[in-house]
Amino acid sequence: MQRAECRGQSREFPKTSISALCTLLSALWVSCAARTQPTETLELWGLGREGEVLTQLIPEFEKQNPKIKVTVQQIPWSAAHEKLLTAFVGDATPDIAQMGNTWIPEFTAVGALDDLSALPIEKNDYFPGIWATNVVDGKLYGVPWYVDTRVLFYRRDMLARAGYPNAPRTWAEWLDAMEKIRARKLSRFGIIMPTNEWEEPVTFAFSNGSTLLTPDGTRGAFRQKAFAEAFAFYVDIYKRGYAPVDTNQQIANLHQQFAQGDFAMFITGPWNVGECRRRLPADMQDKWATAPLPGRNGIGVSLAGGSSLVIFRASKQKEAARKFIAFLSEPAQQVRFFELTGDLPARRSAWQSPALAAEPAFPAFREQLESVRPLPQVPEWEQIATAIYDRGEAAARGTISVNEAVAQLDARADALLEKRRWILSRGSVR
Repeated sequence: MQRAECRGQSREFPKTSISALCTLLSALWVSCAARTQPTETLELWGLGREGEVLTQLIPEFEKQNPKIKVTVQQIPWSAAHEKLLTAFVGDATPDIAQMGNTWIPEFTAVGALDDLSALPIEKNDYFPGIWATNVVDGKLYGVPWYVDTRVLFYRRDMLARAGYPNAPRTWAEWLDAMEKIRARKLSRFGIIMPTNEWEEPVTFAFSNGSTLLTPDGTRGAFRQKAFAEAFAFYVDIYKRGYAPVDTNQQIANLHQQFAQGDFAMFITGPWNVGECRRRLPADMQDKWATAPLPGRNGIGVSLAGGSSLVIFRASKQKEAARKFIAFLSEPAQQVRFFELTGDLPARRSAWQSPALAAEPAFPAFREQLESVRPLPQVPEWEQIATAIYDRGEAAARGTISVNEAVAQLDARADALLEKRRWILSRGSVR
């Protein structure tokens, strides 16, 4: 017999009783463990540094949802587009992926993405132009995760000496400021705009009301007045000598040249706020600022950029995937992600955080984000964009006229969109 002590008295229990008790306790432990073990595993592909930082947000989600485990595969931005397409073709897509906004129409067109229209998301808390990048044919295929756009970075000391204590707000003021900067020899150039970038002529076109393509997305709209005028304005900046006709490969050190006064302005995104804080000398920190892009008659229109979260149609864990996207979309998580990465929140309410208010360069982005537009939602956009900067550079160098450039852009766009027109004529295209 097995002996056991209880309150100082000696008692004897049969071995069979102890064995039964152990079996019962073991069964209870297994039952409790089963209730806490994850029953669903979500696979998420994150891009670049965001994919790395994302792992720091997962523990809180798993704590709130103990039956769901999230695994993250980090993919370099340079390889992401091809890897996502290859995964779709090979039926090997993850449940969720981070995706650049400009890719969503392409992946929607091939039927890769799940319709998220029924997701309980507060649409009015998002910037309209950013939200629109995720909507194709009236359906929502992605939820904005973080945003970016382009604004004007400028030397406030130089602009003030040119008679502009605040940044110019219109094209006329902008040209006037650059002329005075040159005339008074305040800087070598008023602005720097690398000729191998399409973003500048496109933002000018948006600010002038251009749609870039026809409303049905089947032909170019570059010879139309709205684009042609904006393109001429862009080319004129080079012709007047306000900007060097250089590619970004010819810019030796952007921040050093900005600090030493080689140019007074440049157009860029939120990533350069941190770069300016790190790279500009201490005595320069109060001499630069940001402002919304000047437009034809007021604040201009910029690009709706950033990344969104999508669910692939082939996912077997769609309900869990929706829960995770809802979690990452919470204002508190948006602020936390900003603190970890510096990426700007997609939700307006998250901008009320003291973490964003502490940086004086961010209000310009907040204002500009109310005036952004999505790029044309056609898979051929990247090739069309390449043609825009190629013809822009040729016109800036004077090898072709503005009229020739816009005619060639229309021809190039029409050729690229020929298959789209053919499919549309048969009544089947996204």
